Amino acid sequence: MSEKAPNHLTNNIPRLLLSAASSSSGKTTITIGLLAALREAGYKVQPYKVGLDYIDPSYYSEITGRMARNIDGFLMDEEMVRDVFFHGAEADGGADIAIIEGVRGLYEGFDSFTDIGSTAQVAKILKCSVILVINARSITRSAAALVNGLKEFDSDVHIAGVILNNIGGPRHEKKATEAIEFYTGIPVLGTVYRDSSMNISMRHLGLVPAIEGRRRDDDFHNRISVIKNTMKNGIDVDRLIEVAYEAPELDRPLKTVFSSRDIEGEPPVIGVALDEGFNFYYHDNLELLQMAGARIEYFSPIHDRKLPDIDGIYIGGGYPELFAQELEDNVSMREDILDASLSGMPIYAECGGLMYLTEKLSTGLKGKGNYSMAEMSESTHDMVGALPGHTLMGHKRVVSYNIGSLALNTVIGKAGNSFRGHEFHHSEVTNIPKDAEFAIKLSRGTGIIDGWDGLKANNTLGCYAHLVASSYKEFACSFVDFMNKKE
Repeated sequence: MSEKAPNHLTNNIPRLLLSAASSSSGKTTITIGLLAALREAGYKVQPYKVGLDYIDPSYYSEITGRMARNIDGFLMDEEMVRDVFFHGAEADGGADIAIIEGVRGLYEGFDSFTDIGSTAQVAKILKCSVILVINARSITRSAAALVNGLKEFDSDVHIAGVILNNIGGPRHEKKATEAIEFYTGIPVLGTVYRDSSMNISMRHLGLVPAIEGRRRDDDFHNRISVIKNTMKNGIDVDRLIEVAYEAPELDRPLKTVFSSRDIEGEPPVIGVALDEGFNFYYHDNLELLQMAGARIEYFSPIHDRKLPDIDGIYIGGGYPELFAQELEDNVSMREDILDASLSGMPIYAECGGLMYLTEKLSTGLKGKGNYSMAEMSESTHDMVGALPGHTLMGHKRVVSYNIGSLALNTVIGKAGNSFRGHEFHHSEVTNIPKDAEFAIKLSRGTGIIDGWDGLKANNTLGCYAHLVASSYKEFACSFVDFMNKKE
């Protein structure tokens, strides 16, 4: 493989972006294999994900040993996109090369007429070449038309190569490759044959998270190894590295959000829930909480009996519905969290965390939809009860950017603060009393009920909105200051 770049601060970070014509083209699997091959070759690889997915980045962090970063052109302006990119590439001793996986199709974004929120937008901001992953199942010459259309749609997007996925055999490979290279002038840099052994377990929010896959699947690392070897055998990895090194110099942001501050006294301790049920966190959120002056102590609502000695709690999203029995059975943990809430401890919960903090959670209700490969019995389980309401796993599916503002002072900011975030859930909170207090008013999005989100009780706040701390800059300092005041 090509020689590695010197590991120091530079504006010429080698980088490339993998995209596709649509979702389910195989770009995540190919990204996993490429990251693993580069790591095996001795490269320090910094992974990124365009968009707001949690699960794909969990694999990238697992494989590379470096925390994957999310970049989103709707939540972040150009300066912030570059800030997150440079910080990720230079953190923890620096990386040799950056690999970015796109979201959905190359041009899918916030609306129909701009590239805001799209993979193409990020490719242009970061001045990096695009490698197209084409699902070539049952097509040959049509693949050329598809590539040509993507090439011509926006001349500012540089497509440097194609990887053909789902190839049926040598004849299929030859015809599709010849057609693409003849009609588009873009080289085919790899082909991946159909192989069910590369499949990674899926469920209703996407892939099974890496933390859960590692714990429950004895064959997890073997499967990753199969994917890696397939990519090494079928893809011109050396040429991809050369493309990454051809990226031009990138302007640094004028300022950075990633700066530490000093606080008086001992740092407050945030208990962060982390286990198979709760693992949807953006690394920026956790890192910026630490930079704001907090110390993080991880705990498991499933496995630990009691809370650690902490000053606040952060419960992210995940799959509490799949571990509802275990969560219910851990009575001492539920009681500990409820006592903390009643005593006024600052608690912030997103999506799965919100579900866990309500009074009950019902799963497997008849007529309530298909959960892909997630098997859930028809049952109702007691949850923490720090927030009013009964959560139902149902047919309701919400996937959306959201825009909101705080209507009340909360653990994550003061009334009047505005944010851009997103929500992705298959649940709804019902049986909410009429006098329930809501802290977030949405101008875009669904929330909990009637455009309101952020169910609040004492200093506990639970919402369907997911926030990115590098975008909503008040998040980290507000949380730490709130804990320091012990309000």
